[in-house]
Amino acid sequence: MMSAPRIQSVRPLANRHLRVKFVNGVEKDYDCNPLLGLDMFQFLKSEALFKAVKVDPGGYGISWNDDADLSEYELWSNGQELTSAG
Repeated sequence: MMSAPRIQSVRPLANRHLRVKFVNGVEKDYDCNPLLGLDMFQFLKSEALFKAVKVDPGGYGISWNDDADLSEYELWSNGQELTSAG
């Protein structure tokens, strides 16, 4: 299994998407909508709480609180890589 690069930054976007920038310069768009079906992520339905996302120390994931987080591997594996406009 390939390890994922650490996260440099995360930015909340419209429609419950995140823009995640990794330390290798790759940016990916991660759709959080599928998470809304899970009990621990119900609070993400609140726009204000969704926007409170932050990168964990060391860049090994992102989190909203002590109970809800996503690993760099999840974001790297399931995020859609952005293609640069020519």
